[in-house]
This record gives sequence, C-alpha cells and structure tokens, in this order.
Amino acid sequence: MTDENAQGIATTAKIGGHPLHPLLVTLPIGLWVMTFIFDLGFLFTGDAFWARGGLTVLIAGIIFAVIAALAGFTDFFGNQRIRDLRDAWQHMIGNVIALVLSILNLWPHWDITGAGVKPWGVLLSLVVVLILLFTGWKGGEMVFRHHVGSVRDGQ
Repeated sequence: MTDENAQGIATTAKIGGHPLHPLLVTLPIGLWVMTFIFDLGFLFTGDAFWARGGLTVLIAGIIFAVIAALAGFTDFFGNQRIRDLRDAWQHMIGNVIALVLSILNLWPHWDITGAGVKPWGVLLSLVVVLILLFTGWKGGEMVFRHHVGSVRDGQ
C-alpha cells in the first residue's frame, strides 16, 4: 500500500462524516437481485404473481439506483483522487450500464402477465446481477484497497 492510499480518500456526499453512496447502493442491489429471483419464479411456475412482483421490484430498483448514483457521481466528480482510480471508473461505468439495462428491462416486464419475461426479462436480469457482482467487487477495492471514504472532514 502506498502512503497516499494509507491516508485515505475523502468522499463528498456524506452525513456526519459517513459516506452516503455505500449505504444507498444496498437498496438497488437487493431489488435487482429480487427482480432476477422473481423472474426465475415466473420462469419455473408461469404464475403471473411472479411477473407482477418482478416489475414492482425492478421499478423500485431503478428509482433507488438513480438516488445512489447521485451520491456516487457527487463523490466521483467531487474528488480528483477518486477519478484517478481505475477501479472507480470501472465501478461507475459498470453501474451506469446496469442502470441502463434495468431501464431497458422494463420493456419485457411491462406486461404483467409475464409474456415478455421469458426469455428477455430473465436474461437482462441475470446480466444486471452479474454486472453488480463485478461493480460490487470494484466498490470493495475502492474502500478496502484505496480507502475511499475512510477519511472524515479535518483529517
């Protein structure tokens, strides 16, 4: 670890010195994983309950992803040291792709009978979950390797 990384990197979007982005991302991650689970439920049962649930959690995931992205963009564009990290770029670009794919995933999910969920909705939901695995890893790299968010004001 370099001395620069040992010092940590402050975030811009925070309350009481605590970064907001890591807190906010938990909702879209959970909701998009649930979208995939609901899609699998529909795939295996054909019950429209699963299709309606999938649409509901997909929409909620998109809404909360936009909120989390605002905090992430504030940190990314508010600190040059964060922008200098390759992991930060990969994390941001991957999450933007996941959000765009989730918005596109509204199209096969919009029919609450589930007609579009097989196969495109399931496939898009799977791809989003796989991207989240990658971007979550990169977010972890930023926190644990580069110490992003580990510095409070005045330190």
